[in-house]
Amino acid sequence: MEPEMDVDVQEPRGTKRPIDDEGPSHKPKKIRALDPDVVNKIAAGEIIVAPMHALKELIENAVDAGSTSLEILVKEGGLKLLQITDNGHGIDQDDLSILCERFTTSKLKEFEDLTSIATYGFRGEALASISHIAHLTVTTKTADSSCAWRAHYSDGILVPPKPGQSAAPKATAGRGGTQITVEDLFYNVPTRRRAFRSASEEYAKILDVVGRYAVHCSGVAFSCRKHGDAGVSISTAVASNTTDRIRQIHGSAVANELVEFNVKDEKLGFSSSGLATNANYHVKRTTILLFINHRSVESTAIKRAVEQTYSSFLPKGGHPFVYIDLEIEPHRLDVNVHPTKREVNFLNEDEIIEAICNNIRSKLAQVDSSRTFLTQTLLPSVQTLAPSNQDLETGPSAPKTPATSKKPYENNLVRTDSRVRKITSMLPPAMQMHQPTTTAGAETEPASQTVLDEGLHYETTDREPLKIALTSIKALRAAVRNSMHNSLTETIASHSYVGLVDEQRRIAAVQSGVKLYLIDYSMFCNELFYQIGLTDFGNFGTINLDPAPKLIDILRIAAEAEAETAQAQNNTNEEQQQIFVNAPEIIAKTLLERREMLSEYFSIHISDEGHLLTLPLLLKGYLPCLGKLPRFLLRLGPYIDWSSEQECFRTFLLELAAFYTPEQLPRPQSQQQDLGDSDTANQGDTGDAEDGYIQTRRAQMARMLEHVVFPALRARLVATTRLLRGVVEVADLKGLYRVFERC
Repeated sequence: MEPEMDVDVQEPRGTKRPIDDEGPSHKPKKIRALDPDVVNKIAAGEIIVAPMHALKELIENAVDAGSTSLEILVKEGGLKLLQITDNGHGIDQDDLSILCERFTTSKLKEFEDLTSIATYGFRGEALASISHIAHLTVTTKTADSSCAWRAHYSDGILVPPKPGQSAAPKATAGRGGTQITVEDLFYNVPTRRRAFRSASEEYAKILDVVGRYAVHCSGVAFSCRKHGDAGVSISTAVASNTTDRIRQIHGSAVANELVEFNVKDEKLGFSSSGLATNANYHVKRTTILLFINHRSVESTAIKRAVEQTYSSFLPKGGHPFVYIDLEIEPHRLDVNVHPTKREVNFLNEDEIIEAICNNIRSKLAQVDSSRTFLTQTLLPSVQTLAPSNQDLETGPSAPKTPATSKKPYENNLVRTDSRVRKITSMLPPAMQMHQPTTTAGAETEPASQTVLDEGLHYETTDREPLKIALTSIKALRAAVRNSMHNSLTETIASHSYVGLVDEQRRIAAVQSGVKLYLIDYSMFCNELFYQIGLTDFGNFGTINLDPAPKLIDILRIAAEAEAETAQAQNNTNEEQQQIFVNAPEIIAKTLLERREMLSEYFSIHISDEGHLLTLPLLLKGYLPCLGKLPRFLLRLGPYIDWSSEQECFRTFLLELAAFYTPEQLPRPQSQQQDLGDSDTANQGDTGDAEDGYIQTRRAQMARMLEHVVFPALRARLVATTRLLRGVVEVADLKGLYRVFERC
């Protein structure tokens, strides 16, 4: 009998095998330092993700070198060949030996220099990373050199061009400047090289990068062509202005509809200029060329704000083209937050974005009259205004332009426009509160404007904004982002405010798309003010209290109210009553001991004598109910965890958000009488006086919700999963059509 053959049985794919042959061990594994070659390849994989990232680094280095002409040659989407030739200052021969070593740079000497970076590159990792994943050749000539020098690199060091030759740079013929040739990108990272689907797709991404810098870098000529092609894909001249460059790269359809905008704010330390398309141009996808301190970056917040700005000017589904050149004082900007420098962080982001969008909005409004379109009367009872001069010239018999596309089905139309009639204008006069009176042809200010601004006066201070880098605040912001609900956030970001439904239950109606929702605005406001507290931490405005009340007096008022409430519910004894008596002194002492922190981080200023001078202003135009102030201050004692920094900030901001949340208001007297509330109807003079105050607050709250709070929700809120409990869908247009089709 023949002996059985030994058969190697392969383990299933994905099975983890032990490192050694002794089998798995329960002992902790030894920590070892990675091989430098592995470290360098990991770093290279973070910085050079695709050929477009390698080209971006090379373009920035060339512009930093003072080049006025860049020639780019690409083969197979940059994977086979990526070559850039410039006419800049060149590289000294002595520096070629360390050119591709990591963290070798001429633009940064000390860590403090990061606060004043004015160049594109600064870390010295671009060429080093490329040399670890490609074959790199550098040919360079300086102005005082008699010849050019060519050097070959691999894994960050000089290597000979062929085996057996010297690795030292060799003299060669060449013109002034530098030519960098990158061949066989990702040759030693096969998994990443196989991930690229097509060379044409990668070449399109390269053209996008070149096009962005060609638009922005005035005084620099760009040309980019594919290897083997006679013509160039992109070509811009040195003397071309920005509009001409946009015309050459993005077409005349964009360039002919551009409007220029400029905005500057010395207090926020920024200036911005750019070009944006007007309302006559729109495409299916937003195109934003954003440069912050001349560095091409991406910003979801800016893109979202720009799209919201254009939503009032463009039809549904239309998107703009915008080029933004934003310059921020270097010490307010952190450029070292992303391996590819694709993102940056800067102070006062929300205020800067709002200023830019407001300027774009004003420019669009000025040219908005250039649009031409046909209109029809929406309601038979609405009288049209006198005909315009153009209508008189063309006459009523002017032929209409025939429709060129199929009319969309009615149940897919979104009928929301801030410029059309509000639904409240169709209600009976008794249900309208302080509606503005308008006359045809005259512009009037809403009457409720005086209710909102009465007694309020805003002043601008010279206080420099604080740069908050506390780990605790970053962790709290990250917690909000981690609990984000994407679809609800998009719904709130695209909603249109319909109206206030119930002030007592704090319910409002909003429309998003073709759906109508009822939302609990107390929950949404609470989350909004908490998030504002995190984003604006340490940089709040102030509400000055004049005359300044005594802190201990306010706390005693709150303690007495709490004691009366507890006594009415029979929930107190003598010991608890004594707690209410002693609580104001204890809390006042606690707040006085921490008044420096309260002043610096929360804009709550308390004088040496114990007077409350200011409160934080979270949202301009919104005034919280000062009747909630005593209870807010009283809760700063037992409900704040003063022992832990992160918990202290979290609990304090939660209490501040609760103080800012709109209060419950009783229903209007007419509604109470309709519901048979005889107690309210028989209140007498006292009830009339109280009702007068409540009516004023109701009118103020209605305007603040419509013009301040809900626009802030739309622009700033990151809706979290817990807010799903505060939203109810009550109708959608498609469902209503199904109902009416059955009738």
